[in-house]
Amino acid sequence: MSGPRSPHAVCVPFPAQGHINPMMQLAKLLHWRGIYVTFVNTDFNHRRLIKSKGLESLDRVDDYFQFRAIPDGLPPSDRNAMQDVPALCDSTRKNMLGPFRELLVEINSSKEVPPVSCIVSDGVMSFAIEAAKEIGVPEVQFWTASACGFMAYLKFPELFNRGIVPFKDESYMTDGTLDTPVDWIPGMRNIRLRDIPSFIRTTDANDIMFDFMGNEAQSCLKSPAIIFNTFDEFENEVLQKIAEISPPIDSIGPLPLLIRQVPDEAHLKSFRSNLWKEDCECLEWLDQREPDSVLYVNYGSITVMSDEHLIEFAWGLANSKHPFLWVIRPDLVKGDSVNLPQEFLEETQDRAFLTSWCPQDRVLAHSSVGAFLTHCGWNSIIEALCGGVPLICWPFFAEQQTNCWYACNDWGIGAEVNPNVKRDEIEGLVKEVMRGEKGKQMRRKAKMWKERALEAANHGGSSYKDFDRFINKVLNFDVKI
Repeated sequence: MSGPRSPHAVCVPFPAQGHINPMMQLAKLLHWRGIYVTFVNTDFNHRRLIKSKGLESLDRVDDYFQFRAIPDGLPPSDRNAMQDVPALCDSTRKNMLGPFRELLVEINSSKEVPPVSCIVSDGVMSFAIEAAKEIGVPEVQFWTASACGFMAYLKFPELFNRGIVPFKDESYMTDGTLDTPVDWIPGMRNIRLRDIPSFIRTTDANDIMFDFMGNEAQSCLKSPAIIFNTFDEFENEVLQKIAEISPPIDSIGPLPLLIRQVPDEAHLKSFRSNLWKEDCECLEWLDQREPDSVLYVNYGSITVMSDEHLIEFAWGLANSKHPFLWVIRPDLVKGDSVNLPQEFLEETQDRAFLTSWCPQDRVLAHSSVGAFLTHCGWNSIIEALCGGVPLICWPFFAEQQTNCWYACNDWGIGAEVNPNVKRDEIEGLVKEVMRGEKGKQMRRKAKMWKERALEAANHGGSSYKDFDRFINKVLNFDVKI
């Protein structure tokens, strides 16, 4: 036991895989620095984690680390898949404060763990700001997505006030409206409406996601501090503009590189928070491949597509003749099960590895992986960055469109797929990125960003120093509430 006077951080991720993973990385770093950690999942995701890892694995993580769970307010479900996103977002802000408040009271009444001394909540779980004020402890918002996405969300109210959102009718999707330049968002140059997070694409003035993300981003500005899983040089211009209008910010990423500072003997370091069971056999398959020869394909934990798009992707991959590792979740196809043509399976059997989930960070760090076909979720971009891997981008929703624009136009590490997927385009992009001249340039850029990310995360780097500053806020309680 760390003793009653030890610092105690309560970490609250948004209940989705892409938010849980970076919060777990941060929790490990806090724990390494001597802070007792309570990690709060929803009941639904806690059950999924137990199913994936086994109950005993959660019980023996560490004496100074505990998992707790609270209800998310949605009807009970045993599905091993992501919940409906709009319903979940609406429920978190309406229903989770009460159970979270009760959990904090319970923790502070316990003689087994130290009292809560700070709360670190996901940037879209702003109810934690109110809960922290109630018990008189500092609260920090952890924005787990990109800083460029955050800045765009901050401007949702202005998009509404300017009469841009909601759109009049569905014609905006095809009449060129989305190509309208947006030149008034600080730190974001040369973007168009289509590059702003996709929740603006609505004709409903009361759209849940537009309202939720705009309000949650604004709520972050009411927190004593905000931290980002990025590094200064990578998103420099937009981070500077955020700093001008926000509470103190710290850029502490990429977290997968910062966490290398934790000693290997630290028991918690090896714990993985994936809600699906990971297939590690793919790593052995990669071991048998040439350097930079494999295309890794994964659309993340939420993306769904039509059966038609799945088939186009499949034949594009097959026709490229390149080896590929393809993660196909059971719920990947919208409203249906995944059924790949037998001819495709036969055609690619000697150069393809198909799985339902994998340890993505380890895959992207493998020398055999030469490119990544991705939905452009922030964790995926960060993990590709850490591996020095270029991107083929097919953004699905949220700020993935924003991340895609930056990857292709600012960072120089991405090539975009047309939203209406066609096999010939996939084949051509795979060949170009894997072996073409543009692909070589992208790979050089990706390696350059990897080196700069390493510099930021290493001792004395910008992210390392920002993390130290953040820790001092937590330990010394110099954040004003």
